[in-house]
Amino acid sequence: MLMVVVFGLFKFHFFWTPDILFVVLFGLFLILGQGKQFAIYFSPFLILLLSFDKLRSLAPIINHRVHYLEMPNFDKWLFGGHLPTAWLQRHLYFGHVAWYDFGFYFLYMLHFIAPIILAVVIWKFKPKYYGQFVSALLVLSYAAFITYVIFPAAPPWMSSDYGKIDHIQRISSDVWRTFGVKDFSLYYKKLAPNAVAAVPSLHAAYPFLFALTIRKIWGNKWFAISLTYPLLVGFGVVYLGEHYVFDVLLGFVYATLAFYAAPYVLQFISAQIGKLNRKYGPTLRRLERQSHGRS
Repeated sequence: MLMVVVFGLFKFHFFWTPDILFVVLFGLFLILGQGKQFAIYFSPFLILLLSFDKLRSLAPIINHRVHYLEMPNFDKWLFGGHLPTAWLQRHLYFGHVAWYDFGFYFLYMLHFIAPIILAVVIWKFKPKYYGQFVSALLVLSYAAFITYVIFPAAPPWMSSDYGKIDHIQRISSDVWRTFGVKDFSLYYKKLAPNAVAAVPSLHAAYPFLFALTIRKIWGNKWFAISLTYPLLVGFGVVYLGEHYVFDVLLGFVYATLAFYAAPYVLQFISAQIGKLNRKYGPTLRRLERQSHGRS
């Protein structure tokens, strides 16, 4: 089943990026008679996420000093001189893709749709938590962007390609080859506009933020279950050669900080909106009454 899903994405050049998913969901809620509400709640969310995606591609232009060795040096220190990515690939990768490679890559690809899916679920079933979740997600995203500008960092596969560390196989490329994809760069531009945005790992940070949010909304039982998602993603991105353990752990830290900072950010935004309403609200309402009077 996973092979069919991944094959479909590559075969039809179709990637569930936030803008595409927004259009699909808007059409669905339009049919259900909730198109206006969906557009009101999710348009700012979409605009901010897409602006982050565009800004992320500017990071390597702003700062050209790419870091290659700090992350693998940390991983080796943490694991007694062994690089986890290399160790995992020696024990799990045998020169061809296995079923679990598709599984890990499928989880890797969920990064592009999972935030909006969870936001929709919260909006529909626990709407009072919607603002906090979206605020946390945006705080996390922009905090990561600032880090990408200050500290551009190469993923393991790139460090390997430049001879900075021992050989690391980029297993996602092998997944592509399995389905006959030859132009890797075309697809990579769709998936990651900034190749040196490895620290922190948002692929690990987003799922950990989801788990923290689920704990807050649905309790510890569902938190224990939801933790399997960030743990599997963290394991997968290290094994696939996309991130170091350092990147994953820092992603968890960023997610935690964003989660606890979100209520204060939301409170600040609400206060600013209240000030604008008090300052300009009477004028706008007066103009609206005058407009209705003339009509």
